[in-house]
Amino acid sequence: MNLPRARWRHAGVGACLLLAVAITGCSTETRKAASVYQNEHFKADETFSRLFDADAASTCEAARLALLSQGYVINTASKDVVTGNKRFQPDGEMHVEINFTITCAADPREPKLSTAFVNAVQERYALKKASTSASVGLPVGSFSIPLSSSDDSLVRVGSETIPAGSFYDRFFALVQRYVREQACGDGSDSARCGDTAPQGK
Repeated sequence: MNLPRARWRHAGVGACLLLAVAITGCSTETRKAASVYQNEHFKADETFSRLFDADAASTCEAARLALLSQGYVINTASKDVVTGNKRFQPDGEMHVEINFTITCAADPREPKLSTAFVNAVQERYALKKASTSASVGLPVGSFSIPLSSSDDSLVRVGSETIPAGSFYDRFFALVQRYVREQACGDGSDSARCGDTAPQGK
């Protein structure tokens, strides 16, 4: 007679354990999600920006030319903002896209100087296949059978800002090259033709 009660007791203990594990898992995921912002230190030596010896419009034009020279498609181009993107396909079912945003700000103390703020986001897309089915009617009802055809679509599976490092250093070096070429080409300021690298911000 006590066997059913024992079974219920064990079942209750098992349910409590499962609930505790679920709560622990949720709290762990919450801690992981909440800890992302803790890496944002907002340091003064942030490497997502560079100071250039050119006005804002010239710096953004140099950034536009730098993106074009590397196969990027320009989406927006103005005297203070440039955006562009480039697509990659590492394998048959993975698609990657890099989206660049460059904002050029004039130096308030020196109009011939400007700062380029750059952000690049890498987005990953996976190929998803959705098989189709068809319904067949019978006197007693209907049922669905799978067909061999499928509809393929790209689904975004991840998005991340590319961290500061050599990736941006290479881009800034290329922008500096076009800044220098513009200054030398129009002959407006031959002193800048000797520049070799962007200045650290």
